[in-house]
Amino acid sequence: MTLPTYETLKTEMNGEHVLLVTMNRPQSANALNTQMGLDFLDLWTRLTDQAGEVRCVVLTGAGEKIFCAGGDLKERNGMTREQWVHQHQIFERQYWTLVDLCLPVIAAVNGHAYGGGFETVLSCDFAYAAKTARFALPEVTLGIMPGTGGTQNLPRAIGERRAKEMIMSGRPITAQQALEWGALNGVYEPADLLPGVLELAHTIAGNAPLSVRQIKKSIRFGMQMEVKTAYRFEVEAYNHLVETEDRYEGVRAFNEKRKPVFKGR
Repeated sequence: MTLPTYETLKTEMNGEHVLLVTMNRPQSANALNTQMGLDFLDLWTRLTDQAGEVRCVVLTGAGEKIFCAGGDLKERNGMTREQWVHQHQIFERQYWTLVDLCLPVIAAVNGHAYGGGFETVLSCDFAYAAKTARFALPEVTLGIMPGTGGTQNLPRAIGERRAKEMIMSGRPITAQQALEWGALNGVYEPADLLPGVLELAHTIAGNAPLSVRQIKKSIRFGMQMEVKTAYRFEVEAYNHLVETEDRYEGVRAFNEKRKPVFKGR
């Protein structure tokens, strides 16, 4: 697919099916300003409407020290209530569009992820980080609170007691703590992070894309249901795959002892 040139994001295909997205405001610690919110909203909406050949997304930040510092406080300085609320509505829409995106999104956290940066990590399907990265939701130190999923996604990832401590204190944790508590899937040496995550993304992109999408949908919505309803939802998701070309191809390739060629049909 052809994406526009964004002011705050860099997008590039890595191979045939993996899209690498880089938050590209290194001079401002990759902080989320209004334009980045609009750029993200446009990107996630386009991928929702027509993903084309994209089967997996990797999200990272420019530079070596900071993934995303959260909301751009320089831009927010002096904002009226109306301006603040308007900006936050843009942020809300882009976060929810990311969460609902049918494609898997993997965060490659190259450096510190604070505030909205950490909420971005938590909104991705899973995440890996450089061992030097630190994570925090410090909004309480600014007179506000997390407002784009932090109070919901963090306790679901690390448990209620730890989440309350992090959010109420505003204190950061290390990448190793984030891994041990369940907010990360793995920790890498900084130089190994992006190659490692891209390798995983290509593995996912090599699997049947309709299956990957149905799995994401089944887990996401099933986790919000009581278990017997979730079981039924899973079966419905499964049944949608039975008559796909990819299902026939997968079984045929297994019996022919070759690698399947999935087309997303």
